[in-house]
Amino acid sequence: MFDDVKTIFFDYDGTIHNSIKIYAPAFRKAYDYLIEKEVVSNKIWSDDEISYWLGFSVEAMWQQFMPDLDSKLGDEASKMIGEEMLRLINKGEVVFYDGAVETLSYLKEKGYRLIFISNCSISYRDIARDMLGLGKYFEEMVCSEEYGYIPKHEILSMIKDKYPQKMVIIGDRFQDIEAGTKNGIQTIGCSYGFHRPDELNEADLIINDIKELMTIL
Repeated sequence: MFDDVKTIFFDYDGTIHNSIKIYAPAFRKAYDYLIEKEVVSNKIWSDDEISYWLGFSVEAMWQQFMPDLDSKLGDEASKMIGEEMLRLINKGEVVFYDGAVETLSYLKEKGYRLIFISNCSISYRDIARDMLGLGKYFEEMVCSEEYGYIPKHEILSMIKDKYPQKMVIIGDRFQDIEAGTKNGIQTIGCSYGFHRPDELNEADLIINDIKELMTIL
């Protein structure tokens, strides 16, 4: 099915990075701030509930989560989330999925063109590239902030022609599968990530462990 693939587009959170470990505490801190401002009711959020928002751009997350929130408060909460995630990264609390780095190294050595494409901010991408060392594996690291947080499938349509066919995109959320199907690119869904029921139904293949890519590709 994946014979002759030359270019691989990789999602980040939920595919390479088990980001709930840093996103959940950051989300809760921001939500506590909104409680203090008396714009939300008190609520205890589970990791599973919070993980739903992983894969969304910042703008799409707030638009769905709290569409009527004052923009200034939303900006403050977003800043708080970003700063807390950075603090936790600097504490060494980043968790890559077991075998993720090994898999990226294997695919790079095999000669695949590896492209990072994530609905994330520039600063978050830069941390992954520079501080966490992923820049050595990816030819390009694309983040949605660079494109004004337009949908991932639109970003992919703008960059894909720079790279050789045949292509595949790998990710854990509907945004990744949609990006592939709308661009005529094969898709691999990651069941170990943060998807909800049916989000990966249209994927060409579903994997349960990132290390499976070393036998598929």
